[in-house]
Amino acid sequence: MSVVLDSSLLPTLRKYGTFDIEACFNCGNCTAVCPMTSEDALFPRRLIRYAQVGMKDELLSAKELWTCYHCGECSETCPRQAEPGEFMAAARRYAIGRYDRTRLASLLATSRLFAVVFVTALVGLLAAFMYSVHGPQDGSRLELFEFIPLDVVHNMGIAVMALMGLAAIVGVVEMARRVLRAPNGRAVTARGLAGAAVYAVGTESLAQARFRRDCADNSTAPGTSATERHQPWFLQRWFLHFTVMWGFLGLLAATILDYALDLLGLVPTGTAQPIYYPVRLLGTFAGAALIYGASVFVFRRLRRNDRSSKHSTVSDWTFLTMLWLAGVTGFALELALYLPEAPPWGYPMFLVHVAVAMALILLVPFGKFAHVIYRPVALFALRLRG
Repeated sequence: MSVVLDSSLLPTLRKYGTFDIEACFNCGNCTAVCPMTSEDALFPRRLIRYAQVGMKDELLSAKELWTCYHCGECSETCPRQAEPGEFMAAARRYAIGRYDRTRLASLLATSRLFAVVFVTALVGLLAAFMYSVHGPQDGSRLELFEFIPLDVVHNMGIAVMALMGLAAIVGVVEMARRVLRAPNGRAVTARGLAGAAVYAVGTESLAQARFRRDCADNSTAPGTSATERHQPWFLQRWFLHFTVMWGFLGLLAATILDYALDLLGLVPTGTAQPIYYPVRLLGTFAGAALIYGASVFVFRRLRRNDRSSKHSTVSDWTFLTMLWLAGVTGFALELALYLPEAPPWGYPMFLVHVAVAMALILLVPFGKFAHVIYRPVALFALRLRG
């Protein structure tokens, strides 16, 4: 079978991350120590070879890109300091950029200036649009949806979700064209498809079973600091990812439930319900979890004191900053609803919160959060292969 080589692949990949796989002499240490390696998933060694010889199509078709959780074991044991873990992260950013037909993902991942200007302008435009239709600002109590009509926020949310969904569908179709292939001649049954879907979405994506079991921070790899070897459970990466993911999903669920109850005429949206009110309780716990996880991730990237946060890209910082802002502003607004008088910062913060949250959702298919879309597809394909 003929293979098309692309000499420009490796220089292109360097734009997406910090690594030096030209130093790699294919010793296989990275594959030997990787807890995710299996008979059908020999990585990162195989993917490094694809990049070295310019096998672009094979790299973009590799399911292993999405089963890597960037624990950093491979980079710690590499005798040539080639940073295979960073290579895997860069290859995922490259793949996200290639699956995206607009090339917005590529620009956001490779250009710091473009990312800062684009994201700032997007948040500013969303906030400006809402402010252009604002209503009165009650000084005695915080009436958020009199300031910005609920229908405006609702219709904006629908438009943002529709655009995000369209971009996600285009990306998934492009990925599926490359990744979802016949599982080695096996007969695919309805039971097999259902089992693969439950495994990919439930067991791995939502419950993160292998991440918790196989990619723990308590590593004994050479070069691992004593701090990393003895991380308590609430500082381990699997738990931090868990808080960010479920915090975001919990806030989304609370927002949807709040709006649904308002439509049914049961509870008006934006009112100060008792803290034990179920939807309010869900939002409070989800917001606290999101802020906690995002804050620890930001702190670690500033300190660069563990294996997975030694190198940070513009896409890492853009994603974490927006997550943290969305969580903190939302939590502050919830507290403000219980104050006896409307704080002067309440209405401006509401604009910032909604604009950041909308922009964060809109950019899901184009940045780090795209893992939420692509990882289940790859895990589904691997499960079908057995």
